[in-house]
Amino acid sequence: MSASRHEQAPSGDLPPLVTAAEAAMTRSLVDPDHALRAARVVLAAARRTGCAEAVAVALRAMALASRELGDLAAAEQHLRAAIGTRGAPPHRIAQARLSLVTVRTERGHPLQALRMAALAWAYLPPLDRAKLDTQRAVALGHLGRHEEAIAACDRALRALVDAPGTIDDRRFLAGGLLNRGLIHSYRGDWDAALRDLSACLRIAHQAGLAHLARLSAANLPFLAVRRGDLAAAFKHYREAEDTLLGFPERLATMRADFAGALLAAHLPGEARAMLSLAVPDLEASDAHVALAEARLKLAQVELLTGDPHRARQVAEQAARELAGQERTSWLPLAAEVVLRARLALEPVTPELVAELIACADEQEAGLTHRTGAAALRLAAAEAALTVGDQATARAQLDRLTRDAVRERRTPAGTRPASLASEPRARRSAQAEQVPVQVRQHALALRAALREDVAGAFRAVRDGLAEVSGRVEAFEDPSLRAHAARAGERLAAYGLELAVRDGSAEEVFEWAERWRAVAAPAHARALTDPGLVRAELGDGALVEYVADRDALLAVVVTAERLALRRLGGVHQVKEAIVRLRYALRRHGCPGDVEAAATELERLVLLPLAAELGDRPLVVVPVGALHTLPWAALPCLRERPVNVASGATAWLRARWSRGPCPDAPPLVSAAAGPALAHAQGEVAHVLGCHPRARQVPGRVAPVLEALGTADVVHLAAHGMFHARSPLVSGITLEDGSLMAYDLLDLTRSAGLVVLSACNSGMSRTPMEGTPLGLPGTFLAKGASCVIAGMVPVGDETARAMMSAFHELLAAGQPPDAALACAAAKTGEYGFTCFGAGDQPLY
Repeated sequence: MSASRHEQAPSGDLPPLVTAAEAAMTRSLVDPDHALRAARVVLAAARRTGCAEAVAVALRAMALASRELGDLAAAEQHLRAAIGTRGAPPHRIAQARLSLVTVRTERGHPLQALRMAALAWAYLPPLDRAKLDTQRAVALGHLGRHEEAIAACDRALRALVDAPGTIDDRRFLAGGLLNRGLIHSYRGDWDAALRDLSACLRIAHQAGLAHLARLSAANLPFLAVRRGDLAAAFKHYREAEDTLLGFPERLATMRADFAGALLAAHLPGEARAMLSLAVPDLEASDAHVALAEARLKLAQVELLTGDPHRARQVAEQAARELAGQERTSWLPLAAEVVLRARLALEPVTPELVAELIACADEQEAGLTHRTGAAALRLAAAEAALTVGDQATARAQLDRLTRDAVRERRTPAGTRPASLASEPRARRSAQAEQVPVQVRQHALALRAALREDVAGAFRAVRDGLAEVSGRVEAFEDPSLRAHAARAGERLAAYGLELAVRDGSAEEVFEWAERWRAVAAPAHARALTDPGLVRAELGDGALVEYVADRDALLAVVVTAERLALRRLGGVHQVKEAIVRLRYALRRHGCPGDVEAAATELERLVLLPLAAELGDRPLVVVPVGALHTLPWAALPCLRERPVNVASGATAWLRARWSRGPCPDAPPLVSAAAGPALAHAQGEVAHVLGCHPRARQVPGRVAPVLEALGTADVVHLAAHGMFHARSPLVSGITLEDGSLMAYDLLDLTRSAGLVVLSACNSGMSRTPMEGTPLGLPGTFLAKGASCVIAGMVPVGDETARAMMSAFHELLAAGQPPDAALACAAAKTGEYGFTCFGAGDQPLY
């Protein structure tokens, strides 16, 4: 390389216009609006005087400012003008190309960006080459060439850490750390990613580089989700959102990245919310690389949330954009969405099975999609079984299970020399590429093909145990529930085997086993059906289960266990929607009666012979968690308890203990903006001899929950379906949210929430209804009374007055609620947990 190509004039010898242009370029990093104006002035003067170097530098300054302001098209236009400036020194042209590398990458042409980098390399001095490497890493990362990207960042950072320390040097040092941190996150190395992002944040703050600080902070929500801290993720998101307002392209990219993490955490609803905000802004800003990735995530969301038509359309559009960007490593992911959508929309054919296998092979050949390839290969095996091609199914299952089968067949100390000589790390890496739930599902299918039903059950049981063990690492109940969804298909197969066998005992066991995977600690141990029967007395427990689209019920009484088929899940969902709509309208009583009678026909009448008029414990599934059970005609005046599982009901029942000698300590609080709340609280206090009113503020209510036996809250309620743990009760100084309850060491035994929708829950998987009732029960409450629909203020007061009068007269909570509902005609409240034991 000739030295002349690297020669630059010392900064003190630069022409004044070049110095002014460089000042504008530096300014673009901290105040892009001002820099854009200053660079335009310098550009005009440079063109008048014929200073080509100043022209090139001014145009680059304008490009950097436009980039910071999110105008990628203008940034590219200015950089191309700088590159085309006649008479500009070669190193200035190369610097413009250096900046164009990132812009071309973001506009959807990472391979062209790498070619641009190669053209710039020869004309750059060593330090600028290091800066170029940080930009090359971005293009390499988007192409899926993560090892090369990490190596480029490592080279760059070694040089930049010893650089003179100008603001531009610090910018590239922080940017290199940011880029390497993002690549670490793509590879799943969360600790390394957090170290690099934290270092970037520190350097950016020290250098006054607000934009880089914003970018680094914007990745903290993504990392927090992947590390298992959902509460911190949304806290980081709100902070990042505030700092990125006014930078629509940056904000949209952050939202799209966050959506990807939420999707990986089995939170498709939350991911959709982020993507609906991100995609339009990415389209408007010409950020084509981020846009193609966002579309792919949106396609995955559409598939997971039940719209295969839309999923296929969006995936095909994403595939076209990715292909146009020459990002071939991403294409198998888009193809997978299209194929899975076809599985949902079309009859399975041998040709579709072959395409599934080919796509899995293609994913497996890459370095970054092997885990997804295993799940797709399992889908291909199941599809092959659908068309009766057992040979193809066995071949795919063998590929998923050969390591597990080999380890099982080869006792320790007797491995063949070829296996013993294989590095342990390599064997471990190969095994980890097949997720445990996929491997165990494949083992169960292999066993079933051999008519080894016991072996199939054993494989499912072992798989669920491993999923449960991994879920234990998450303290956040929402994230724990969503993480457990990784085992959902495996559990469904276990239930399918039990239903196929036709044994009520086995269906009950598998339904409870699945509910226990991510349940709170008090409901995790499996219970014996005999114990449930003994505790029920003259009552009955109905545990609903879904086998694909079929709704079934296991009825447990002191005399027997019975399995009954009820019909289609979809039909029940539609009937629940109609009933809830009729109750919310407070319109014609005939509409409520018709909807309630239809639901009763679907979910209870087939069980009438077993149920009779017994007190009832209900364990819902899916949409049944949103059903106001008291509205069903045959349940009016009947004590009904709703539990997340039979085990959960037993633990709630036992947590109450024997009836104490002294009357219970009762605390009541009134929320704001309710005309009858104070009157309701006054009546509650008058019913109980040991009662006190507490201020309707968050801290006093939390204190009461930790000390009282009964807590009654008369206030407005709000339920957030997308984030149920931010559902809450409105108090004078803010909302008491479900998240606030997680820090309680105990909860009052009976909690009464006289508030609209306070009993609603979202259930990402069975056993873990997320919302206020489930959180109170997880913290030790034995019973929660809460509203399932909007309730009028005056009606709620009448209902709750009757309820507490009956409670004080010695009725247990479930019976008191049933009698109060019959007396007032208000059927919107539900008794959760175990409310069958009196307080007096």
